[in-house]
Amino acid sequence: MLNSMTGYGEAAGELDGVSYAIEIKAVNNRYLKTIIKLPEGTGFLEEGIDKELRRQLSRGTVNCVLRLKGIAANTLFEIDEAGLRSIVTQLNDISASAGVTGSIDLAGLLELPGIVQPVLPDEEQGAKIREFVLNLTRKAVEKLKEMRQAEGRFLEADLAKHCAAMQAELESIRQRSDSVVHEYVKRLRKRVDELLAEAKLKLDEQTLAREVAILADRSDISEEITRLDAHLQQFELICRTDGQAGRRLDFLSQEMLREANTVASKGADSQIARSVVDIKCLIERLKEQIQNVE
Repeated sequence: MLNSMTGYGEAAGELDGVSYAIEIKAVNNRYLKTIIKLPEGTGFLEEGIDKELRRQLSRGTVNCVLRLKGIAANTLFEIDEAGLRSIVTQLNDISASAGVTGSIDLAGLLELPGIVQPVLPDEEQGAKIREFVLNLTRKAVEKLKEMRQAEGRFLEADLAKHCAAMQAELESIRQRSDSVVHEYVKRLRKRVDELLAEAKLKLDEQTLAREVAILADRSDISEEITRLDAHLQQFELICRTDGQAGRRLDFLSQEMLREANTVASKGADSQIARSVVDIKCLIERLKEQIQNVE
């Protein structure tokens, strides 16, 4: 069963009067990239969340956002009162000595580095919050994976449809390849007979047989057909059995395109060429869809 790389999951809960909400969105990416956004003062949760995401997901750009509600301001930040008093005293002294009068904007002073700092929980409380948030993360990831699986079923059906169309075109090429050499022999003999009739000469059958043998060797596509058929069978097997198959399917699609190009160059037949064009179009559709597979 295939999984899509796109999906969405969320989970929420309350701990000690504070509401925590985790939201996870995933989109396509060749590799796994995690982007974690946390509120001020909760940076200690980032490592655990990142490990949990990487443990359960293998590909995609994963955006994870944690939001807090119902939390008092004094539990998030603390003001360095001693430092603030020291700054105010120094400013008053400077104003007095310079003969400058005016009021001090405390709000502006709060923006100075180090005056307002996030409050970090103690070790016990931090462990409690970490476990709670990681549990929410697991629930959100499960919902994300459920959505990925649901979309993956549609991807699998679409890929199977394209593979079936390729099998039909490949069978047409296989049947046509058996008659290509025979038709070439007929055309060659007819053309040579026409030319030799004017010169009143006779064709050496051994020479004709040699030319036919050379063409048969150059236009033999049986190996390419067999390999392309094997790639298709492997492709379909992976779709049915491997939930994280994006890279393998991408590799197989490239190999199928390579075999199709070889068939086109060696086929020496217009009908085969048309079938190869259809196969290459189908492979391109496969490659586009594979970009959505985990």
